[in-house]
Amino acid sequence: MFDKLFIRNAIDRSAENGVDRRKFLRAAGVTGVGAGLVGGGLLAGGVFSSATADTDGLSHDSAKPSDGAVLNFALNLEYLEAEFYLRAVRGFGLSATDVYGKGRLGGVRGGRKVKFQSKVVKAYADEIAADELAHVKFLRKALGTAAVARPSIDIDAAFTSAALAAGLIKPGQKFDAYANENNFLLAAYVFEDVGVTAYKGAAPLISNKTYLEAAAGILAVEAYHAANIRTTLVARGLQVPSVAISNARDSLDGKADLDQGTTYRGKTNIIPTDANGIAFSRGADQVLNVVYLTPKKATKGGFFPAGVNGQINTSRANA
Repeated sequence: MFDKLFIRNAIDRSAENGVDRRKFLRAAGVTGVGAGLVGGGLLAGGVFSSATADTDGLSHDSAKPSDGAVLNFALNLEYLEAEFYLRAVRGFGLSATDVYGKGRLGGVRGGRKVKFQSKVVKAYADEIAADELAHVKFLRKALGTAAVARPSIDIDAAFTSAALAAGLIKPGQKFDAYANENNFLLAAYVFEDVGVTAYKGAAPLISNKTYLEAAAGILAVEAYHAANIRTTLVARGLQVPSVAISNARDSLDGKADLDQGTTYRGKTNIIPTDANGIAFSRGADQVLNVVYLTPKKATKGGFFPAGVNGQINTSRANA
């Protein structure tokens, strides 16, 4: 069982606003009923199930975003990854039951089944797609009625813009992420490292240990995915275009040279780390710079043409 102080602290961090906090306290029985109501586990019990739209994305005991705001930011990224991979392996994306929620529900532009030639690459794609679908379902269940809807997603023109920025194509040309296995792998590389750095950057913002453990588990899976994609790119001799993508990401997320390609300082580089062997982090605003495909302050663009849903939605000015 959780004691009342633990429940109160968890709710303070999880509630999206003051109204939610009062609802959660009543629902958890902290104001009069025993704490056993939540004894089955905070996630399984749906602590977020009574939440309403947040007003500022902040908890009331710190200047940090609430745990709910952080998880909803992650959900936006999982929607993007799930739609990309699911369309590649089965030709269609998320079902209607996995996309509704708070905020404006958007459609998905682009994506189709890839004609995989390699059984290994197909197996990798199948497994990653299943993981990303599971992440969407997990986060939606954890957030309950506070979960944001899938925003508008572009996995067509946005890839062309990203490829043009990386110098993979010339003006007027199109980059089709689904045309062949190599294009698919390069497109996957655009996302995978971003997901890892996003979860690592978000970890210090999560106060509830149950949610933190879950986020750490997703981070580990995303890191496995990223290493898988990076290894495959090296095996296929695609270091040059992958490094170009890395450099393009670095040009968007700030002045610091954070990103590392599959070749770094003249050596093969499967795992991007600092001198201590630790993966680097991106703040949510930096992540949005990359997925919005802009070094400027923005609330939409690139892979999210109408922006992401939720209170964490603005990139920063890096130019």
